[in-house]
Amino acid sequence: MSTEPEPASEDTADALDAVDAGPETPGTANGAEPDAAGNDVSAADRASGSGAADVGTAAGEPGEPGRGAAGEAREPDGDGAREAEEPGGDGAAGDGAAGQVSEAQAELAAQRLVRERIERRKAEKQAPVGAGAKLSGTAADLLAAVRAVESGEKTAATVFGDPTPAPRRAAPEPVRQPQPVPAGTGTGPAGPAPETVQAVRRVLTEGGAPEALAPQTAALLGEGAQEALRADPWQLLRVGGVRPEQADGFARALLGAACGPDDERRGRAITVWLLEQAALAGHTALELSRLTATLSQRGVPDPDAAVQSTLAEGEALAFQDALEETRVHPHNAPNAPEASGGAGGAQSTEGAEGTDEGEGEERPVRVLVGLERYALAEESLADGLARLVGSAPKQDGSTADWEQAAASAQGAAADLIRAVADHGLVLHTGGEAALAEPAALLHAAHTLGLRAWAAAPGPLGRDRFAALLGDPSSGTRPADSAVPDSAVPDGPGRNSATVDGAVPAGPAAVGTVAGLLTGAEGPGRDADGALDLDLLVVLDAPQLDVEAGALLAESLPDGARLVLAGDPAVLWSVGPGRVFADLLAARVCPQIASRRPDAGPLGELVSGIGIGELGQVEAPGKEVVIVPVRDAGEAVHRTVQLVADSVPRAIGVPSEETQVITTGHGGAAGTRVLNAALKERLNPGPGRFGGFDPGDRVVHSPAPGRTQPGRVVKADADGLHLSCAGEAVVVPKERVEQSVRHGWALTAHQAVGGRWPAVVVVLPGDAAQTLSRPWVYTAFGRAARHLSVVHGVEQALPRAVAEIPAKPRTTRLPVLLAPQVPVAD
Repeated sequence: MSTEPEPASEDTADALDAVDAGPETPGTANGAEPDAAGNDVSAADRASGSGAADVGTAAGEPGEPGRGAAGEAREPDGDGAREAEEPGGDGAAGDGAAGQVSEAQAELAAQRLVRERIERRKAEKQAPVGAGAKLSGTAADLLAAVRAVESGEKTAATVFGDPTPAPRRAAPEPVRQPQPVPAGTGTGPAGPAPETVQAVRRVLTEGGAPEALAPQTAALLGEGAQEALRADPWQLLRVGGVRPEQADGFARALLGAACGPDDERRGRAITVWLLEQAALAGHTALELSRLTATLSQRGVPDPDAAVQSTLAEGEALAFQDALEETRVHPHNAPNAPEASGGAGGAQSTEGAEGTDEGEGEERPVRVLVGLERYALAEESLADGLARLVGSAPKQDGSTADWEQAAASAQGAAADLIRAVADHGLVLHTGGEAALAEPAALLHAAHTLGLRAWAAAPGPLGRDRFAALLGDPSSGTRPADSAVPDSAVPDGPGRNSATVDGAVPAGPAAVGTVAGLLTGAEGPGRDADGALDLDLLVVLDAPQLDVEAGALLAESLPDGARLVLAGDPAVLWSVGPGRVFADLLAARVCPQIASRRPDAGPLGELVSGIGIGELGQVEAPGKEVVIVPVRDAGEAVHRTVQLVADSVPRAIGVPSEETQVITTGHGGAAGTRVLNAALKERLNPGPGRFGGFDPGDRVVHSPAPGRTQPGRVVKADADGLHLSCAGEAVVVPKERVEQSVRHGWALTAHQAVGGRWPAVVVVLPGDAAQTLSRPWVYTAFGRAARHLSVVHGVEQALPRAVAEIPAKPRTTRLPVLLAPQVPVAD
């Protein structure tokens, strides 16, 4: 989509695309990628390159291309993506009343606690174990007794004689463990001291950089930030939205003649910056050959020395992965042509020492470099999943009980229940109708007495699944639910007032992934800090990135069961990794494929897109309507007309239940322009509260990759008051610009997980380069009753569906799982 420049890494995309040595995967150069907050960034928003794996698609970059540090700086247009990640910064929006920890702050606190546990476990694995040092309880007592006899302190008879039995004590009543309270209740992470911010502001001014960067820079570099900037001006690259050209200009202003392109500090900073851009594009690591080539494009004279310096300083990690050990299918492998021996660096044997036993042949490896943050997360995720796969599930209910529950279910729901009965990790795939099968599993688990919960990456998916389970207040379930009437025992639990044998749902055991991890939702944690549950069903699993996946896997107790359920055809996660796709390719656990097709013309249309076919469907009830347009201006006009008039009048769906989806934020038909036009028609007002008025439809991003739809209630000295999924949210005024957008029009990444009665997908002519099969599948699949397509891309739409799959991502999860988990039959 030819859009106004979004804060995206255009130059990074160009550089990395230019050095792709291997043959391109057809169509992988196109398609919208998400930024760190879940926003689609179109091809023109990023760059016009055509490489097979664009790793620089989502970074916020201030100023105009080619300008130095004095260029105007803009905050990353990513719904608060960077700010919420930075320790000691502004944090995220202050959800809830004053004096409470914000949702993002609580999530960061929970992540820190779990990461500490991860690092502690890894340190324990590597540390030498002294004799008896790891023993406790009876084992420790026995060891002490043996040593006492060996030393002569006691005789064997006195030590090992039959002891006088102690009176049995009654077992205490189990006490419900309170939900964890993040550290620092009532106050978020401390921000930088005012004097530090002021000192940093002076240094930035001296170097010609915008003063607006001072708070974020001080938060990132901490106490003494001004000295750190003077000692290494390229540290400015750590601030979201700063480009290498601007950091170079800042360094020249501070260092003068001592500044040069061969400065070791510059090489390290640009190396880390490129790895961060790769993570924003979904990669957990980059191939060494590609990284060094891109560094060369960036004017680093000795790329190898820059990478070695970065590794020596501990700012990145290097890995050698034997290609034979990865069980990724060829079409799923990152840079597959190189992996099979084509041109390029994927089949690098640099530093390889392993040889096939008895043959003396050199084993092909790929050398990868990644940030420690994502490397540790991916390794922890692999360890946690291997633990689930390798351990026997907790015996809750007899085999006969599980079989009875499966026999009373229908179709793939029965297969899912049987698989979960015997395995700690199960994958479930299917479209919208297939959600009834995890619902059946959840009901069966509750019937068997398991502590079972479902979690979705965001509130849209949570609320959608809760509605499928049935409204707890009414005690009913949907009539087309896969849960059989016989699964609910007779007695007080059955509501005699319901019709068609509806199942009383009880309190819906559904939350968000972030809510479970922070303790704001879900069962809380047990005495060991693990989630207090026996079964966890993760919905919309393709949206799970490696960090969230690692936190979940580490939080599950031994013997727990994990089900990852989702539609593999939708867009992948905003964060780095492709957890669900990697697990499907690795084949390390049972995979249950739903046989429930999505019904109606919309289901037929979306199912065809999933297999690369965009066919015509019969839509007697106007379920699918194509609205041709000539240009972006007409696209905006027709979109407003559809939402405000045509859909409510002809389909019966009111404007507030109609969602507009487009390819990006910028441009003549992006979310900004569409939201402005829709606001003028549906809720006109002066926008006196940072551009917002009471009644405005908005989306709030309290943390990276998280989107909460809501409405503006009011604004006061505390900030902007929102109602999000029935919950009151207060966004501090300094966070409004970064974390709140109007929400009549969304990008496809923001809409993932949600379903609306009516959806209007806007495809102006210049959107052709942003389209891909997963994008179209995701956007079209958000409609439950009616889909209008404002169509101006002509043949680009069927071509994208037929020829442009998801962009490849470089990940290590299959390689890490291979030596730990055998391939499932």
